[in-house]
Amino acid sequence: MTAQPFTDAPEPATDRTVIGENLSLPLFRTLSGVLAGHPYLKVVVDRAENTWHLLDTAAHPFHVNYIATRVLGMELAALDADLDAFNASVYMDPGRRFLLGVLSLHSGEDAEGRERPFLVLETTEADTMNGELLEFFYEFVRVRVDGRLPVLLKPANHGQEEELAAISELRVPRILSHELFGSRTRTPLNPGEATGRLRFFRTNEAYEEYTAGEDGLGWADIVAMPCLPDDVPRVAGFLNTAPITPLSHTNVLASGWGIPNAIVLDLEQLVEKDGLDGAWVRYRVHEDEISLERLDQEPALRAPAWHQQRIRIEPPLLENAPVLALHRLRSVDRDRYGTKAANLGELHHVLDSRTADLTAFYGRPRPPRDDLYGHLAARLGLGSPSMAELRAKAAEFVATTVGAPQGVALPFALQQHFLASSPAVQQGIGKLKMALELDAVDALDPLCLQLQQLIRNTPVPESVTRQISQAFPAPSAARGRLVVRSSSNAEDLPGFSAAGVYDSVTAVHGTGELLDAVRQVWASLVSPRSVRLRHQVGISLDDTYMGVIIQEYVPASLGGVLVTCDPTRRGDFRNVYLNCSPGSPEQVVDGSVLPQQYLYNTVEGGGRTVALGSWGDGLPAATRARLADLSLTGRLLQSHFSGSDFGGSDVDKPLDIEWLMTDRGDFRLVQIRPYAL
Repeated sequence: MTAQPFTDAPEPATDRTVIGENLSLPLFRTLSGVLAGHPYLKVVVDRAENTWHLLDTAAHPFHVNYIATRVLGMELAALDADLDAFNASVYMDPGRRFLLGVLSLHSGEDAEGRERPFLVLETTEADTMNGELLEFFYEFVRVRVDGRLPVLLKPANHGQEEELAAISELRVPRILSHELFGSRTRTPLNPGEATGRLRFFRTNEAYEEYTAGEDGLGWADIVAMPCLPDDVPRVAGFLNTAPITPLSHTNVLASGWGIPNAIVLDLEQLVEKDGLDGAWVRYRVHEDEISLERLDQEPALRAPAWHQQRIRIEPPLLENAPVLALHRLRSVDRDRYGTKAANLGELHHVLDSRTADLTAFYGRPRPPRDDLYGHLAARLGLGSPSMAELRAKAAEFVATTVGAPQGVALPFALQQHFLASSPAVQQGIGKLKMALELDAVDALDPLCLQLQQLIRNTPVPESVTRQISQAFPAPSAARGRLVVRSSSNAEDLPGFSAAGVYDSVTAVHGTGELLDAVRQVWASLVSPRSVRLRHQVGISLDDTYMGVIIQEYVPASLGGVLVTCDPTRRGDFRNVYLNCSPGSPEQVVDGSVLPQQYLYNTVEGGGRTVALGSWGDGLPAATRARLADLSLTGRLLQSHFSGSDFGGSDVDKPLDIEWLMTDRGDFRLVQIRPYAL
């Protein structure tokens, strides 16, 4: 519902904009457009003329274009040439002439349970109105709107929330974003379209019973249930009938697979009304629309493109390599130690050397702007720096905001030595390879499970045990709790994310448990699900190996995931989406809790709360400010990890970062990888 003032578009000839008139519901409907399912109307208050302009949405997509051309008599070319300064004058100047906002129409229930419409007034997320301006803006609009329509002010960012805290709600009635949209019936998660057969499961038990049957789920199925399990197979689409976060493992999979995914809380009623369970449907998810259309007959479907998709993977390097501390690795070591370990090593290098250029994202042209360097300088508290000063400040900001975890990485060579030490394991691998070559799908699951059991119970050779033990020379009791994470060469690849596919063990004590955890991580490489997913995209078992990361456990007061984009609005280059919950980030990614969700603008600044999740209260203002710094850090790291210096090709490609905040308030990044779009 937020106004979009930062781009340009041609205007249609018809214009029904009105100036100075009071607003009734019929007039609102005449002028309004629709966004995210709600009618909305753009408003411009001219303080100098003591009047307001109600913009015809079809004729005026952007506030600033209207003000510049229709009120101030400017040419669009002149506006574009100085757009950032103009935006600052209408969104950030405390003495501004114009107040810009949006009125959106919603409905609720009154005390008697009857539906009652109400209007919500808000500004753009980058607007820095103080409390005095917000109160003036609300009162100016309130007295000019039909008195039968309640009007609530919705603060557009955390700064406005804090400004309003000192103003009585009797004077300025308000509603917060998570209160307005937290119970939204339908929410897009991953855009896309699919035609398939709807499989609706009311419970996890019903899902497990169905998938254990002979037919199971197929590539043409669209799976609907309260919370999809992380091990859901590759299908045509997902539907969630209970709230989840866009950063859950299943939505990361949906994004990587390019399939539609949405929250539809009223799906059960739709299924019962239209008899959709088991029916062929056309399913569409877009930013402003979610639809499910029943088809009269079974469509003629071709196998999806991913049936022919082949993912290229570099051959693993299996020559003897030492167990290394993470800070000694670089990105080129992914073929020896796996992607996660190599990325963490590269992160250490970026933080320690401070030589990487972390500004490239802001150097990309954003028409009509040549670049966003001025915005970055403002975010970093600089005036008009040289490029050298800007790059140095960006590197310093990142290095002082976050840290990289300490730990060691076990190379592929150790896993190879372990596997070669057991004739039984080798025989099991041979049987699995034969089944894959023959495409004997029915035989895969039992062969994988047998092989996993063998790997977990095969003794670790003394030479391998010695190398692992030497990595942590202190007695195990002194080390306390360890965390053992997977680091395969078959994950975080273009077209194959493997999010949540491999095991990590987060509570390990003593040498015996450490060896068990390492074997569990190795065994996850041949789990039925991981083998099937790799086989579907042509990744050979011969080329797939597992490195292991071993770290000392760091207690966390807060943890979560951020992605350097807005997953539900792919064209948004401003915002970073951040999820968090008390404790470790695992709770966020595995879906065991519904996290708090925030959006942070890394261009103009500011943040807003999207949802409070399983907690009734939001985070303190000081903590939210720290999360804003973390979000900007993620954006800056994107310049390196998605750029050509790191082997990437496009600094606009977002990152997926798992993080935690220690008890002392420090940030640690525990994983960094591409986010599949």
